[in-house]
Amino acid sequence: MNAGKSSSLLQSSYNYQERGMDTLLIMPAIGKRGEEDCIASRIGLKAQARLFDPEDNLFDLVGHYRTSHSSLNCVLVDEAQFLTRKQVWDLARVVDEQNIPVLTYGLRSDFLGEPFEGSKYLLALADELVELKTICHCGRKATMNLRIDEKGRPVKSGEQVLIGGNDQYVAVCRKHFFEGVVSNLVRSRRGAGC
Repeated sequence: MNAGKSSSLLQSSYNYQERGMDTLLIMPAIGKRGEEDCIASRIGLKAQARLFDPEDNLFDLVGHYRTSHSSLNCVLVDEAQFLTRKQVWDLARVVDEQNIPVLTYGLRSDFLGEPFEGSKYLLALADELVELKTICHCGRKATMNLRIDEKGRPVKSGEQVLIGGNDQYVAVCRKHFFEGVVSNLVRSRRGAGC
């Protein structure tokens, strides 16, 4: 959370397009926040994306896009933690059989510290891993996502997927994740509207 994943994805796409190359931006329909069919960063960048569902074959989706456009130079996936195991394998095939780079952006684990299905298989199959870092309120590297309730208290049970932003999740270090600590700064920020 708050590491700039969507901003980095949009910047990568822009870099390809600036050089005259075509990109395909995709994201799972479940990960959509705000505008329809749009990847948006918290700093205001946004771009149209193709939504997909868990049953969609991403190898075929990319192949169909490629045949209907003059070229395709890169596939970028936002909210990659919501990919299914099969879809991760589909994307690996895109790289190996269609010779198209695939860049995925997502979270490793949920609010209970459990890996998401898509993340688990991406970690297993990826050719390269790049970690985008953010910090905990204590200044340490934040590696965990703490779900909080409307009063800023840690939530320790519930569905794995609950789409939300800063009002429902806080990026924290592992120590504060285990302690379930949310700083007063984070609690006060919730009421400040910033």
